[in-house]
Amino acid sequence: MGVALPGPRLKGSLSLEEALLRRRSYREYTGEPLTLEEVSQLLWASQGVTHPYGFRTAPSAGALYPLEVYVHPTNVLGLEVGIYRYDPGRHALLEVRKGDFSREIYRAGLSQEQILSASLIVMFFGVFERTTAKYGRRGIRYVFNEVGHAGQNLYLQATALGLGTVVIGAFYDEDLRSIVGSPPGEEPLYIMPVGRLE
Repeated sequence: MGVALPGPRLKGSLSLEEALLRRRSYREYTGEPLTLEEVSQLLWASQGVTHPYGFRTAPSAGALYPLEVYVHPTNVLGLEVGIYRYDPGRHALLEVRKGDFSREIYRAGLSQEQILSASLIVMFFGVFERTTAKYGRRGIRYVFNEVGHAGQNLYLQATALGLGTVVIGAFYDEDLRSIVGSPPGEEPLYIMPVGRLE
């Protein structure tokens, strides 16, 4: 089952320079809900399609796009709690699992409190084979480069929206893979909790 997301805004009130100046890693959130429009904007910024050929907001070696983005909306208006996969081509969320898995993600993320207080948990996974099939072992590096680009885009968009986020790289891979229900070949790379700031 899919959830169509509102179209992204292509002009904002905060300049790129201001977003860069204000960007910080935030670990404390109010727990207040996010809107579906904010979720749409965050996902578009991280992996949204920007060209008829399928090019995206973040650069990708060979335009192979090895990243898969999953979200757990813990407190998003108009969106049921569960695990969803972002479909960039349709700009939609595809339901993977119903239910609240925030405590499981929290435990998989070494019990980092910001995961529990976030209204949205974004999880980046990588399918290394998409890139290594063309570039060999060097492709592993390219996937890590790409998740850095996508994560920074999410940081800057969160900043522009007045939201906070932080990159978490410390987690139990197998636990996170099991919670998300990702298929074989998808490796977890980042957890990015997002929430409102006080």
